[in-house]
Amino acid sequence: MSSRPDATARRAGGRHGGPWRAVGAAVVVLLAMVGSGLVGASLKTAEPARPPQPVARAGGQVSPPDSPFEETDLGGVDRPPAGLARSTPTTISIPRIGVHAEIMRLGTNPDGTVQVPPLDQALLAGWYAPGPSPGEVGNAVIVGHVDSAAIGPAVFFSLGALQPGDTITVGREDGRPVSFQVDSVASHPKDAFPSEQVYGPSERPGLRVITCGGQFDEAIGDYPDNVIVFASLVT
Repeated sequence: MSSRPDATARRAGGRHGGPWRAVGAAVVVLLAMVGSGLVGASLKTAEPARPPQPVARAGGQVSPPDSPFEETDLGGVDRPPAGLARSTPTTISIPRIGVHAEIMRLGTNPDGTVQVPPLDQALLAGWYAPGPSPGEVGNAVIVGHVDSAAIGPAVFFSLGALQPGDTITVGREDGRPVSFQVDSVASHPKDAFPSEQVYGPSERPGLRVITCGGQFDEAIGDYPDNVIVFASLVT
């Protein structure tokens, strides 16, 4: 994770793997978060800081994490927790790792790849707007850079240090902040990205927070993994 080319103009997907593409009416994204487009130009120092990595490493598809929500049994029928109305997220706060950042809106590029925050704004997080907003039923997705050649450690540099039970709070335009409890944190190889568990449908309000991870590969100028935080809305 030392010097690498400036990747400011590159798109998600980049040159080191398949792009993220939104497919169908449900905008289910089939992706591998690869290349310099997502999340990490390395630092230009001789001894760069290395982002912490989660203990768990998954090799492929994962089971949905347990939720801290308690379902109400009404006449023997389990009801999923009700979500909030749609509202654009504005900020994300993660006390354990000292994150309090503004959130920008992301969509897809003309070729169908998913946008990411530009590297010159690597201290901002980005919300994938075609998906649910945080607090709605479904999995809201927020991505951010791990580091940048221009500024060093970026918004989600320490994401891998999160642990189950930690809290993530997202501010919303409607003035109703929503809090999520971390269910699990894992590092996934980019060529085995769990697309369905991140972007697939869910009956619960959930949150997925994603950045790059693993040991920076000088040969290809990229990180081999993604750090993914799975979290569920708490009341």
